[in-house]
Amino acid sequence: MNYRLQELLDKQDIYELICLYMRALDRLDEALLSSTFFEDAWCDYGFTKTSATEFTRFCMDALKDHDANQHMIGNVLIDLAGDEAFGEVYFQAYHKIKTDKGFEDVTIAGRYLDRYERRDDVWKFVYRSEVVDWSRTEATQDPYFGQVPDGLRGGREFDLLYRRDNRYAPEA
Repeated sequence: MNYRLQELLDKQDIYELICLYMRALDRLDEALLSSTFFEDAWCDYGFTKTSATEFTRFCMDALKDHDANQHMIGNVLIDLAGDEAFGEVYFQAYHKIKTDKGFEDVTIAGRYLDRYERRDDVWKFVYRSEVVDWSRTEATQDPYFGQVPDGLRGGREFDLLYRRDNRYAPEA
C-alpha cells in the first residue's frame, strides 16, 4: 500500500481511538475505556500516576456522581514513527457537579500528550498524560431544560447512543 495512504489510515485509527476514550468517559463505559489501553499502559495526570487499569477505575469512581460530562477534542497532531506514534490532543472537558448550593459547571481545558503503539495491527494508548492549560468553575445556568422539557437528554450507561432501533422515522 502507498506509504501516504497507510499514514492517513493509521492517523484515522488513532483519532478514532481518542474519540472512543472520550465517549467512554462521558458514558461511564468502563469496558470501553479499558479497551483503549494496552495492559502495560501508564497514565500520568499529575494528581494520579498509575497503570491504565487503575486509572480506568479511578475515572469511573471520579465521574459517577457528576450529573453530566462532555469531553470535546480540538486540534489533534499525530507524529507517526513506524509502529509507534506520539500525539498532542487539545481538549475541553465539561463537568456538571452537584454541590451543597446546587450545581456547578467545571470546565477544564488542556492537552493530552500521548504515546500510542500498534500491536497485532491495532493502535492503543501506551502512555497518556493530561496537561491542564486553564479551568473555570461557575454556578450552573441551564434554562434550556426548563424551556424544552421534552427534549432528548444525554445520559450515561443508558444513553440513546447505545440504541440503533430508534434511528428510523416512524412508518406512515
